[in-house]
Amino acid sequence: MEIIKNNITRTCPETEIYNELLNLDNKQILELGCGAADLTRAIATEGHDRKIVATEVDEIQHNNNLLITDLHNVTFKLAGAEKIPATDNMFDVVFMFKSLHHVPIELMGKALIEIQRVLKPNGIAYISEPIFSGNFNAILRLFHDEKEVRQQAFLAVKNSVDTGIFSLISETFFNLPLKFDNFSDFENKVLKSTHTEHDLSDAICKQIKELFAKNETGQFIVPIRVDLLRAS
Repeated sequence: MEIIKNNITRTCPETEIYNELLNLDNKQILELGCGAADLTRAIATEGHDRKIVATEVDEIQHNNNLLITDLHNVTFKLAGAEKIPATDNMFDVVFMFKSLHHVPIELMGKALIEIQRVLKPNGIAYISEPIFSGNFNAILRLFHDEKEVRQQAFLAVKNSVDTGIFSLISETFFNLPLKFDNFSDFENKVLKSTHTEHDLSDAICKQIKELFAKNETGQFIVPIRVDLLRAS
């Protein structure tokens, strides 16, 4: 397993990646850390006979998700990955889209054990994690340096394979495009996100604005590593 791959050439939305790797029809699916449920919606409204449980640890975002009324095959729950509110062997597929590094470091291993517990025999875990690189990361690290937690997330996944909790099916690397209309759009979506409180000084705000302004298109990329794992 490798934490980073140089010269990633593919740029695409994550929907392309998981649809290539997995057939989600007729499946019981768990998404851990669903955020604003954008990918939850994509999974729920494509294909057929997909039943989804989507969890979120941020109470504000979870309460917003409970207001969604048009996703009848989705159940939203307030929970962290380290304590999944589900019985053993319940799901065919478990997704973590860029959320493992948000689990406290000391609980990452427990979260992966929990994922194995709720997966059916030979069930699949799809773990995507941002790589500490790229022009979006250059801005993010000014106020929220995730180098250590991303490293620890990778090590937790590697350890789960080394110890036989999971077997590694594949590793996939791609660039995820991010587009912001302007700095206000970036500020609302990133700086004011409810899952993390950013206490920014005037000097840091100035640096963020200056670095954002250097990218005239507002187009950024996030290099992503996807580990596809099979429950042992």
